Amino acid sequence: MATLILSTAGRVIGGPIGGAIGALIGQQVDNRLFAPADREGPRLDDLRIQTSSYGTPLPKIFGTMRVAGTVVWATGLKETREREGGGKGRPGSVTYSYSASFAVALSSRPILAVKRIWADGKLLRGEAGDWKSETVFRLHPGREGQGVDPLIASAEGVGGTPAYRGLALAVFEDLQLADFGNRIPSLSFEVEADTGAVGFGAIVEDLAGAAMAAQSETVIGGYAADGASIASALATLLDAFPHGLSDDGSTLLLHEAAAEPVVVAEDDLGAAKGADPAPRIERETRGAEAVPDEIALRHYEPARDFQAGLQRARHNGPGRRAERIDLPVTLEAATARGVAAARLERHWSGRQTARVRLPWRRLELRPAVRIRFPDMAGEWRVEAATLESMALILDCVRVGGGAIMPADAAQPGRSVADPDRLHGPTVVHLLDLPALDGTVHQAPRLLIAAAGPSAGWRSAALEISLDGGASYVSIGSTAAPATMGETETVLPPGSAALFDDIASVDVALLHEDMWLEGRTDDALVGGANAALIGDEIVQFGRADPIGAGRFRLSRLLRGRRGTEWVMESHVPGERFVLLEPDALKAFDAQAGQIGAPVRLLATGQGDEMAVSQEAGLVGRSVRPPSAVHVRARREDDGSVRFAWERRSRAGWSWTDGADAPLAEDGERWALVVTGAGGAPRTAEIEGGTYLYAASAIAADGAAAATQFTLQIARLGSLGRSLPDGVHVFDL
Repeated sequence: MATLILSTAGRVIGGPIGGAIGALIGQQVDNRLFAPADREGPRLDDLRIQTSSYGTPLPKIFGTMRVAGTVVWATGLKETREREGGGKGRPGSVTYSYSASFAVALSSRPILAVKRIWADGKLLRGEAGDWKSETVFRLHPGREGQGVDPLIASAEGVGGTPAYRGLALAVFEDLQLADFGNRIPSLSFEVEADTGAVGFGAIVEDLAGAAMAAQSETVIGGYAADGASIASALATLLDAFPHGLSDDGSTLLLHEAAAEPVVVAEDDLGAAKGADPAPRIERETRGAEAVPDEIALRHYEPARDFQAGLQRARHNGPGRRAERIDLPVTLEAATARGVAAARLERHWSGRQTARVRLPWRRLELRPAVRIRFPDMAGEWRVEAATLESMALILDCVRVGGGAIMPADAAQPGRSVADPDRLHGPTVVHLLDLPALDGTVHQAPRLLIAAAGPSAGWRSAALEISLDGGASYVSIGSTAAPATMGETETVLPPGSAALFDDIASVDVALLHEDMWLEGRTDDALVGGANAALIGDEIVQFGRADPIGAGRFRLSRLLRGRRGTEWVMESHVPGERFVLLEPDALKAFDAQAGQIGAPVRLLATGQGDEMAVSQEAGLVGRSVRPPSAVHVRARREDDGSVRFAWERRSRAGWSWTDGADAPLAEDGERWALVVTGAGGAPRTAEIEGGTYLYAASAIAADGAAAATQFTLQIARLGSLGRSLPDGVHVFDL
């Protein structure tokens, strides 16, 4: 390549002697800059697929590119074992999580930054630098003064750890692999090596150093220079953006064609060749079958997150063959279409060639210059110039003249991109509720609902303490993001016996992507649309949107699962949590820990510090529900008989017409009975009725009483039912 051109330049400068000198210089330059290589330049797949094999070339990145890189160091998978629950004869569960640490080489020249990172095609790191999965990340940009990575040094020893100077290196420490099937994912990186677009000349001068310079106004978004020699690194660019090459005696110069064509005068044509007259212009036209009629250009498309894009240019002909080009360059769609069209135009117009003889005084005409000749249509580009017998011989090709599809029709195509959403802070609720599915728990169960005000929130690590914060245990991660928010209006009092078509409540969810839908009455009877408002469990049949992330809930079932005792205590701004099993993390405490102070810590990717929730362990999941249908009547002898119906934490859905199962070690009740003006009387009884005898009423000083009060609680196997208020009877 350089030998041919420089011998030409040598002849132009110094005739045959100059040509010999030029050829010698050219051979030296070839050996120095354009050494032959077994491997061709980069292909798009080389940058898309992550490798870890020996001998893989590392590209030099210019501008902004998306590259997969090469894994140059890695540890084995790290297994972490966590035990949840258990104790006092109860089985627990053991969970395993895996992480990996590794280093990826990105560029064999320094870079400025790494922006977005994708793992298995999904965003691992967003535009704002936020991480979607847990990891520690360090970037070594490849400067000559960079030190060794501390993680690699700790594993390999300081003496055996290279600093990778001149090599941009991304190091991941303990990347959590649960989101990737417990394996190291395929990564790709948005690498910024230079600020903004990069000039063609800057690329050439960086690759060739002082041996080559470039005069060019061509700029591109990014380029991955690869190959065993400068020639292979530049060949792809020169095919897409043709430049002329000349030699000033010390430096090779790449240059673009002049803005305006040079007009050759009639008198300059037909310079003598020795004593014999020579033709003024020798012309030749090749057949159409020698060139393609379509160019398919693959490139990196910034509008598609730097994924591969494809643009085509076609000649308006019968169609013969297509040429496919992989161009590892960042180009917008219209520019790429223009490059393809220009290349196709060069193929077709280049079918017409011309050899012209000019006087030696026209030595300024060099390769890449455009020329107009008298009596010849169009423009011609100089491909080579030689000096023979004081005549300048120009080998030219026709410029333009092909019917090429215009570049303004280019479209980048649709990108199926993973949404880049900030993880944001964590909002967490610690729920102490009755069992939602009729399970008879043998230990108090807490439920944890978590989400975030950002749609990008994914999870948080959880730690819990049952000794007031003196010690914590890890209980893994949260479940799927819960649908939750807070009330904007007050839920009015209601009845737990019937559908409530009068009351409604407005709720505002954490963000606009959360959604609520109404359900049929049959679905509600089956347990659908259960939600916690404050401490009351409700179900809603209608959910009417009233604004972004806001809904009005109506057609209500109230006081579900024995929570009717809080129906009159609602206030604005209460918590709202949709009780979906997949969005609730369960934690089982021990029966003896009822009453203990509970402190929960949740730490997500977007939390600067742990989010805390504190409560006392009430143990509603193991307490029997309170009595219902409490009633009283005066007997003929003055006694008062109290009666009630029991409920069961194992029988919320009464479908067979029989008594609900006990779910406890018997049916025992604790009572406090008071006649007006008398002393209270306490009792523990079996069964669902109690007779306050006339003699006992008199002994308590309430013989004349006409009003009686009753407080009643069921004594369960692991706790007593929660107070449901004082029942008052006028008899």
